[in-house]
Amino acid sequence: MIALQRLLPILLLAALSCVGALLAEAAHASALIVVPPGNRSETQPQIPDASATRTRAFKTTYAEKYEKIVALLKREKKLVAHIKQVAAAYDIDPIHIVGALVGEHTYNVTAVGSVQTYYVKALSYSGLDFAFRYKGVPVQTFVQRPEFAACAQAKDSATLWSCRDRVWVEHFRGKTVDGVTYDAQTFQQAFFQPFFAGQTFGLGQISPLTALEVTDLVNKVSGYDKLTPDHPQAIYRDVMDPDRSIVYIAAIVRDAIDAYKEQGFDISGNPGITATLYNVGQPRQRAADLRAALASGKGRKLPVENYYGWLVNDKLGELRSLLDSGS
Repeated sequence: MIALQRLLPILLLAALSCVGALLAEAAHASALIVVPPGNRSETQPQIPDASATRTRAFKTTYAEKYEKIVALLKREKKLVAHIKQVAAAYDIDPIHIVGALVGEHTYNVTAVGSVQTYYVKALSYSGLDFAFRYKGVPVQTFVQRPEFAACAQAKDSATLWSCRDRVWVEHFRGKTVDGVTYDAQTFQQAFFQPFFAGQTFGLGQISPLTALEVTDLVNKVSGYDKLTPDHPQAIYRDVMDPDRSIVYIAAIVRDAIDAYKEQGFDISGNPGITATLYNVGQPRQRAADLRAALASGKGRKLPVENYYGWLVNDKLGELRSLLDSGS
């Protein structure tokens, strides 16, 4: 009886602690700013010159490229079924994956005739010998510099590589450090383009750096081996294989949604915003900037789609119908 009396206060304290945690979580959820569907801009934001130049070089138009990727998704029923399956695993609406695919193939590349072509391209890279370097220094060595020390506290790969990306911008991009002049390039452009400029790969046009960012999440949800810069061939295998590429697209979208949720925004109901983030990257920094702008009372109160995301929202009805074609 005495033992029970001693135990009761402990049990009561534990119960109160659990209730407090649940209330705190509920309060956080209720404080989330839900980003409504649709575009904030009435007209499409300006398309970058680089995209227009690529499109002219291949003697095509955005409308033609859009129709090609839509036609591919209509034909490839197994691909659409895979999109739905993967989306469920990552707890996202499959329209987010479709939006990313359509945006990439409308503005950055042109869809090929069939998914099989992407398998062939993946094989062509599998035997190549290359590394991620900048001015002869491997990225694995470069991130051991003292400027990156704070990044060692990162809780996962997304936070780690986002931190390293930010450190590059703050301390090296366009600067001269210890007698070395660093080009005014992004971290991705400096270290992760071993073949040619503007490199993204596969069905999802995913960069090696972005794949590294979500590798922990992909490992946790899909069981794929974790990626590292020490094995670049494995990175290219994953982003160029169509089936694996869809998994990484889902992970990138999930990561962006989570990054914005951490800052108090629910973007899960707006495929144009997730498509925009898929296009521009750096969701953590962008979410933090938006939160700071909101807190100051002088900046934007909601995320805004770019030209790429605007198209996805504008064509949302047609894009959702594509999901009916998968078994």
